[in-house]
Amino acid sequence: MSFRRLIGACVSALAAGILSAGVIALAAEFSSQRPGQALGPGGIGALTDQAPTGFVGSAACADCHGAQTRAWLSSQHAHAMARAEPQTVLGNFDDARVSHQGSSARFFRDGSRYMVETEGADGKSAAFEITDTFGVHPLQQYLVTFPDGRRQALPFAYDTQPAAEGGQRWFHLYPDQMIASTDILHWTGLQQNWNFMCAECHSTALRKNYDPAANRFDTRFSEISVGCEACHGPAGRHVEWARGPRDREAPNKGFASVAALRPPADWTIDPATGSPAHGVSRPAGDVVETCARCHARRSILSEDWRPGQPLTQTHLPTFLSEGLFEADGTMRDEVFNDHSFKQSLMYARGVTCGDCHEPHSAALRAPGSAVCAQCHLPEKFASEAHTGHAPGPKAPDCISCHMPARTYMVVDKRHDHSFRIPRPDVSAQLGMPNACNDCHKDQSANWAAEAIARWHGPERKGFQDWAAALHDARGGDPAAREALIRLATTPATPAIVRATAVNELRGFPSIATDAAMQKALSDPDPLVRIAAVESAAGLPLETRWRRLAPLLIDPVAGVRIEAANQLADQPLAALSAADRDRLSTAFREYEAAQRLNADRPEARSNLGGFLLRRGDVAGAEAQYRAGLKLQPDLPALAVNLADLYRLTGREREAQDVLERAIKANPDAAAPRHALGLALIRQKRYGEALNELKRAYELAPDNARYAYVYAVALQSLGRAQDSAAVTRDALARVPNDVDLLSLQLNEALRAGDVDRAREAVSKLTLLRPDDTEIARLNARLR
Repeated sequence: MSFRRLIGACVSALAAGILSAGVIALAAEFSSQRPGQALGPGGIGALTDQAPTGFVGSAACADCHGAQTRAWLSSQHAHAMARAEPQTVLGNFDDARVSHQGSSARFFRDGSRYMVETEGADGKSAAFEITDTFGVHPLQQYLVTFPDGRRQALPFAYDTQPAAEGGQRWFHLYPDQMIASTDILHWTGLQQNWNFMCAECHSTALRKNYDPAANRFDTRFSEISVGCEACHGPAGRHVEWARGPRDREAPNKGFASVAALRPPADWTIDPATGSPAHGVSRPAGDVVETCARCHARRSILSEDWRPGQPLTQTHLPTFLSEGLFEADGTMRDEVFNDHSFKQSLMYARGVTCGDCHEPHSAALRAPGSAVCAQCHLPEKFASEAHTGHAPGPKAPDCISCHMPARTYMVVDKRHDHSFRIPRPDVSAQLGMPNACNDCHKDQSANWAAEAIARWHGPERKGFQDWAAALHDARGGDPAAREALIRLATTPATPAIVRATAVNELRGFPSIATDAAMQKALSDPDPLVRIAAVESAAGLPLETRWRRLAPLLIDPVAGVRIEAANQLADQPLAALSAADRDRLSTAFREYEAAQRLNADRPEARSNLGGFLLRRGDVAGAEAQYRAGLKLQPDLPALAVNLADLYRLTGREREAQDVLERAIKANPDAAAPRHALGLALIRQKRYGEALNELKRAYELAPDNARYAYVYAVALQSLGRAQDSAAVTRDALARVPNDVDLLSLQLNEALRAGDVDRAREAVSKLTLLRPDDTEIARLNARLR
């Protein structure tokens, strides 16, 4: 995708002469408030010489937007990143020493330079210059720039909170882990790389500029921190419009695009309920999508972001996946706020981030729970009748009950933004946290549920009702199917939940499931369509082409890119000229998205698999090998490369790759499982069984490993051992179709009708439309 070029050579002239008297006054004002934080050249909002065409820097906005500039200068956005200088460094560099589980660091000054002495990539201690600060509150991190253009985040951060609150100290970001120099989490490794992990959301107009041939970065940005144009897009033509004769009819006042405006909202409070009676429709591409670019857990597809478009045009948000979110949708891992907020009734009613947060300072519009009083009557909701607690300084408030907090990065407390009604009864049933027991840690969830029932009666209310469905789906329980279909096909269900339900339905095939998947392909939300396209994996090519071809011209790039991925094995020669052009264009979009992230082994693996399905074996091999250079101990890449060698008859090379992977990562199950299969093909059964057994031991919850190991045992005449493995695996993964089928066959051979009936009964629930299972079920009755 090409980047939009907004203005020509006049930008540099505008930038050079931007400091009018009004801007200089602002600069002086902020310089007195925060030394060294002046606006303009050499300070905040300054345009770098790396800026893409059309960008003018935040200093250009101050003349006309003084109030907004003042608010922005007080925000963490303005200080998201800065050069390491006396006015920006908040940590103690007075020969401060800190240690953690075998690693240590010394922070000191070398003249004007800020330095750290710590363990490098080779495991040896060395001195490194700190080039940049990263963040301001409640912690500040520090970056080291290496000759190859990589900026890496140090593992020790500085707690900038007051000493009385436990701050003013160095601490390690992984307090419970020992991070060796060979670990991917080491500060010199892939997971601490600023260019990929952090830069887009801490700088403005970022261009990563990774050179895959040289394995180097030339990362550039228009402003070092998050400036006005990070949210509003390039402002060059807007400045021209503002400074010249104004064309009142100019679309967007010179901006190429803007976030969609919400219709006027009526937040009049209904006295009977204490809340607004009305909502407002939410336009596509509204301001929430602007915030979501950085406040969502997502991957990047393109650097060509602009306001007014859905996030899925340039990024791929995650679903409410296990490990990232609890089954009820509350945050678990560091997922930021967008996914939580989009599950809320407030979002459904049309509330935006700016209704609670002033958009330029990001400060709350009122302190604490007073921000909720903008739309909710305090006398109703702060009462004992509502909270169950007597009013007073220790009484719970809106935030403690409806925005439970988790702490990330050791000291960073963040509130969940799904605004859900506390449900300790769901916690008691399904085992997830709840806000009541966050405070009452010495009590059980049942105790809390009984208390709420006494205050509010036996009927539980709440907008979010998907906890049981997602919990059952994660456990493979067939009872999840109907609930997931209901979620996926109900328009009132939040789109992020519909998309997650579609994604989870892949594990519950049936005629009804397939109908829901097909319906989701035309869902109005692009993330749901993406989930539906992904769910077409494994269908026959003819079916995939029939269903997905229309989405090759979807208005949203994320949908087109995933459709291209799922149709990678479609021969172009078999298509009409028009279809061939559409598919070729989508293929190019998919490849561009992966090549943008060529610094990541995952993207190399993705592109390798895509090229292999396209028939480009040499290209696929090159991508797999390049990925393993980036991360030699990544099991999935090694297995993929070995599979490629197997497919092309290079068994010896496949075995070598897997053995190297095992040596690099002895506790990885995947390469051992793949090596076991390779040894079986070589008829080296004893060695193969050892590797299959070890894979199963390393990943006992992986049903596939258990199934293959049990089949291998059975094939070698060890039926009792096979049955034992099957039984033990089903105790951990009770709803796996392959394991249940194996148990059924074992029972039939042994003449154990009761055990066979039990297995076929479960299989009937899991595969309700399988005619062979239905036939067996009828026979065993």
